[in-house]
Amino acid sequence: MARTASSKALSPTPGRRRAKATPVPQSGDLAARPNSTPRAERQAQRREAILSAALDEFSTRGFAATRLDDVAKRADVAKGTIYLYFRDKESLFQELVRTMLSPVVSKVAGAPMIDLPARMVVEGIADMFVREVFGTRRQDVIRLILTEGQRFPKLAEIYYHEVIARVVPAIRALMTRAVARGELPNDALARFPQLLAAPAMIALMWNGLFARFEKIDVREILQAHIDMLFGERKAS
Repeated sequence: MARTASSKALSPTPGRRRAKATPVPQSGDLAARPNSTPRAERQAQRREAILSAALDEFSTRGFAATRLDDVAKRADVAKGTIYLYFRDKESLFQELVRTMLSPVVSKVAGAPMIDLPARMVVEGIADMFVREVFGTRRQDVIRLILTEGQRFPKLAEIYYHEVIARVVPAIRALMTRAVARGELPNDALARFPQLLAAPAMIALMWNGLFARFEKIDVREILQAHIDMLFGERKAS
């Protein structure tokens, strides 16, 4: 799928040394914080190390089996240090969702403000999803929700309030405007904006389960879905 004008853009083996945490994508950079003090920078780095370690542990072990002791070891901090930043495992997970997904959610939430044809905006969102979700560890957070959310309703609740409750109204507003402009043949997407994200969720689950047999190209399935919704692009 070509980028458009609207685009903004296993478990450790016993006896072996535990792997270091994988960096979590951050919305800001320590070097770009002019008012930071050395102590504040160390605290921010320690906090980010804990979040990175938590993502690795949650992804490897699942939410239930992950212990804060394991997170602390992977982050190379004392277990008590975690409690200086996070109340418990659920609050750690909540901050992981917020830190990793808020930059993407904010861009989608601002989509109705972009005065361009809905198709261009949707293609921009799809392109951003491929780059900033499937191209990063953010996909592990979403996959964790899909696999653990039913067993742990609190996780689903966190994700709903941090992501779904912000994204769905924005897409609904965008699709309602598209219907009013005659850009869509009916109001199905305005009534059920969840349909727009359906192929992305399918690709995420499919590739998590069956990629070794047949991997779905996320960019291609999203473009195929957009063509189904808005019609094939006419050759210029």
